[in-house]
Amino acid sequence: MKPFENITVLEFSTMITASFAAMMMADQGARVIKVEPMDMGDPMRYIGATKGGISALFANCNRGKQSIKVDLKQAAGQQLILDLIPQVDVVIHNFRPGVMDSLGLGSASLRGINPRLVYLAVSGFGTTGPLAKAPAYDPIIQAHVGMTASQGGEGHTFIRNLMCDKITAYTAMQAVTGALLVRANTGEGQHVDLAMIDAGLFFIYPDSFMNDTLLDPDIAAQPLLSDLIYELTETQDGAITMSAATDRQRAGVLKALGKESMMSDPRFNSMESLLQNIDAYRESLADAFKQLPTDVILARLIENEVPAARCLSRAEVLNQGQLESNGTLVERDHPLMGSMRLVRSPAKFNGESLPVAGHAPAHGQDTDQVLADFGLSSDALEALKAAGAVA
Repeated sequence: MKPFENITVLEFSTMITASFAAMMMADQGARVIKVEPMDMGDPMRYIGATKGGISALFANCNRGKQSIKVDLKQAAGQQLILDLIPQVDVVIHNFRPGVMDSLGLGSASLRGINPRLVYLAVSGFGTTGPLAKAPAYDPIIQAHVGMTASQGGEGHTFIRNLMCDKITAYTAMQAVTGALLVRANTGEGQHVDLAMIDAGLFFIYPDSFMNDTLLDPDIAAQPLLSDLIYELTETQDGAITMSAATDRQRAGVLKALGKESMMSDPRFNSMESLLQNIDAYRESLADAFKQLPTDVILARLIENEVPAARCLSRAEVLNQGQLESNGTLVERDHPLMGSMRLVRSPAKFNGESLPVAGHAPAHGQDTDQVLADFGLSSDALEALKAAGAVA
């Protein structure tokens, strides 16, 4: 049995956060119904490589769902959602604070109809405060939570990935799981608020803010991990990374480079002195690394039990043997998008990977089927279509 079997989710969202969270629920067995606007649907459908009217980005965040078109600005569309709620377990959305309430679909209204409902509202900055109504995109949140300030060096650098969006999605998935556990124990649903700024800071805080955690005046700041272990090392024909955290591993690095004499240098012969002279240490080794091909230095480091890795290209990432051994990637055919490569949900249950959920849906492809499954008569469906409330 999959963890989310027999759980029905209504998702109201655009872009990544709620979509990715709901996809994880679908991978774990939930029936996820994505409620999309009538005109273009989720804008993510049109970003990046596209085939059959569906983008790869959309497919990577929306597999295993059903899509229905509903005009939530119409009273008939709003009433339709209210009629579905008694059969729904989870509602998740990432609209700005107040939008769902203005549509008559706020938490109080829906949980008044179904007290067992778990209602999760994702926002950028929270429901109150000076930024509550501000638009929130991943780079904006990265800037607010210190990600741009935590990549090493004196300047600011983005993590060029939708990091905060996906961190928030994982947090949303965990929060829904927790709320469903509470419901299993008490019979009562939950209202959950989740702000991207809070999820982002919670994620980055343990190591990036370790010098801002202890507040007494007798605490001495130490170098951050970002300044110690996230250093690309250039070789003759590429780059590697290595993590020499113990005296034995540091000795292994010097042995691999023929620099054993540095082990007796008082600037480098203890962790305390090394941290005080880390720049000089790196400068002393940089030329030696650049004299050696990547394969040669990797073999020497591994021989000396130093954790190290080549910095892989995207193609090399997808073709590495470890992923094949783990069964991480799967290929299959989508009825509209053709041949696709997908990444499995990472958690294994009882030693088994979950099968990848169904295909990413075309815009509104499941409206008729979903509403029929919820008990809507064909006459009522046709009336909604005639009114332009669904499609």
